[in-house]
Amino acid sequence: MRILVVSTLYPLPGNVARGTFVADHVQILESLGNEVKIINPLPRMSSYLESAKPTLKGVSKAPKEFQFGGNSVYSPKYWALSGGSMAWMTKYSISRKVSSVVKWLGDFRPDIVISHTLWPSGIIAHKLASKYGVPCLGVVHGWDVDVGLIGGDLGKTLKRMIESFDCIVSTSNPLNSRLLKHASPKMNAVIPCHIEVGKDWRKSITNFRGRWRREPIDILFPSDPRRPEKDYYLALECGRELETRGWVVGITTLKQQPRDLVWDRMMVADLTVITSKRESGPMVAKESILCGTPVVSVDVGDVSEWLPNEFISYSRKAQELADKCEHALQFDWKNLDFQLPETFSSETISSQWEDLLLRFSQ
Repeated sequence: MRILVVSTLYPLPGNVARGTFVADHVQILESLGNEVKIINPLPRMSSYLESAKPTLKGVSKAPKEFQFGGNSVYSPKYWALSGGSMAWMTKYSISRKVSSVVKWLGDFRPDIVISHTLWPSGIIAHKLASKYGVPCLGVVHGWDVDVGLIGGDLGKTLKRMIESFDCIVSTSNPLNSRLLKHASPKMNAVIPCHIEVGKDWRKSITNFRGRWRREPIDILFPSDPRRPEKDYYLALECGRELETRGWVVGITTLKQQPRDLVWDRMMVADLTVITSKRESGPMVAKESILCGTPVVSVDVGDVSEWLPNEFISYSRKAQELADKCEHALQFDWKNLDFQLPETFSSETISSQWEDLLLRFSQ
């Protein structure tokens, strides 16, 4: 099949860590024998505004066309305000980019259009699918459902958009449940993002060998602390609570960094702590497990489906989170031989996408 992927999230020349899960999905689609083209609409913005929002690093200076992973990427620029404000303006601006996208595609005529994330990429994805007379699929992640869908005028726009897609794919069961509370898609499926960790970084979880409550420990907070939804303050409170118990705590944070550096940090950490207020995954927790580092998390996203309850804090209190951290540090991981479920493997997810695409190729 010829597949057109439209997403506002994709690795950029100035930020290769942005939207790597979309690039992974493109690789899966190509491994199934499909020809894929990528449209990466980006908001117009100054370098000053970009510096104030870590998720937009690299956007202001991104070229209109560039190469990533052997794929050509086209990035038309549109006008938008943060948080989905004045949605009508964004909708009008991005809709005007259809003709330039068609010109860039040339002789390439897609058999299906996939919008990875919905706002505002779903607008142009719908128009392109209508122009070529092909099905349009949408893949939802956290923001579209947890913020966009419940927000005033933007929520109404997203609801109509979701119900007009031929199929909506959610990346986790909890996210799909929240989606169905607010919208009624024609067809929906749950296919997780597959977890990609290089072979050189993969190892089994090992037991902590330091002195109890006397040894320095390195806690990994696997996100940018400037993002409020990641709740870095709760991670700091947990660290302070552990220090009152005798631990010498260091907290390492991750910003927009290349994957190999992220995996390096995961390998050397004693513990990864997830304190996010909202997630569809979180993917970093699963990557940490594959890198051999124990994970302690609040109950967010799909962690309760694969992480044992004894490592999940359900109260969002620093004391309970610290208890879970100490339990993970003293736990006998060798005897447990904990592994991620096959649900998140590239083989399983490739098979799920192949089955879904076959339903629209007939």
